[in-house]
Amino acid sequence: MPRSSEHPAPPIGALLRRHPHAGEPLSCVPVTEGLLNRGYRLATTRGHYFLKQHLDAPTADRATIARQHRATQRLHALGLPVAPPLPDSRGRTVAVIGGRCYALHPWVEGRHRDGAQLTTHGSRRLGSLLGRVHNGLDRVMESPRPGGRDDGGEPADRHASARPEDTFASIAELIRLARAHRPHGSFDALAEHRLRERRRLIAQHAHRRPPAPAAPGWVHGDFHPLNLLYRGAEPAAIVDWDRLDVRPRAEEAVRAAAIFFVRPGGELALEKVRAYARAYRRATGADGAELATAVHRVWWERLNDFWTLRWRYQLNDRRADPQFPAVSALAVWWTREYDAVRDAFSA
Repeated sequence: MPRSSEHPAPPIGALLRRHPHAGEPLSCVPVTEGLLNRGYRLATTRGHYFLKQHLDAPTADRATIARQHRATQRLHALGLPVAPPLPDSRGRTVAVIGGRCYALHPWVEGRHRDGAQLTTHGSRRLGSLLGRVHNGLDRVMESPRPGGRDDGGEPADRHASARPEDTFASIAELIRLARAHRPHGSFDALAEHRLRERRRLIAQHAHRRPPAPAAPGWVHGDFHPLNLLYRGAEPAAIVDWDRLDVRPRAEEAVRAAAIFFVRPGGELALEKVRAYARAYRRATGADGAELATAVHRVWWERLNDFWTLRWRYQLNDRRADPQFPAVSALAVWWTREYDAVRDAFSA
């Protein structure tokens, strides 16, 4: 069977012995490789499957993965477009082999669609879909524990908004790394410019740091175009539930829209945002005030976040570089058009 030159093939034989219904292996080809997990298209004598290798330490233990699997199984039973894992001959959905966790899923044919490929009607359907996900999770997951902690036992203040003094320290370090990068090119110059620009904006708006969030609920945790497959105009499967978590739900709605509907120049397609947000509010019963509060908190998050630069300079990972121009411009544009963005989500 073909192997990736970058990492060894997964233990297909041992996995398929646990899934005799899946047939004999024919090929196993990597299809995704991220910081969190690896994915493979596995072809067998019985068909095609998606094989997921869980790698990220905080989410790669058997109990956490099993919780994700139970959630998708229950959501599937409610009619949500998800692809639950296939149980093995003993009913288990997580295989631990060589200290690594694996799961076998049905292969879902489909393609990713970003906001530019969605009509206004498609944007409404996207907002409604995320609302159905939140409603469904509310039904199938245990309620967050009282006493300021979520189901994972972590303090609720882990969702506290960024402190300007911490951001200034991060900016100083990233500027140092951008200056020292060799060969020093136009990307590094733009990075330094955006970092200095952001430092000025944060200083100007430091008094607007958001308060603690509203009561959280269960969310997908990573709802964006690469985690949603379409078959034609129909959503076929919401995938990658590794960040299933307890968080403010309306913030996930805003955060997702800021990824789906950002244009290359860093602006949001506000008419599509408006259609999406209204559908989300209708589906969940969230009011405009809740969305306005979420907009403020996600705006502040974006203003203080430099994940694309951390990948490049601190993790030596260039895959996020193409996203940097739009992501960095969005925070500046959003600050300038704050009222219009808030109204698109809440009016």
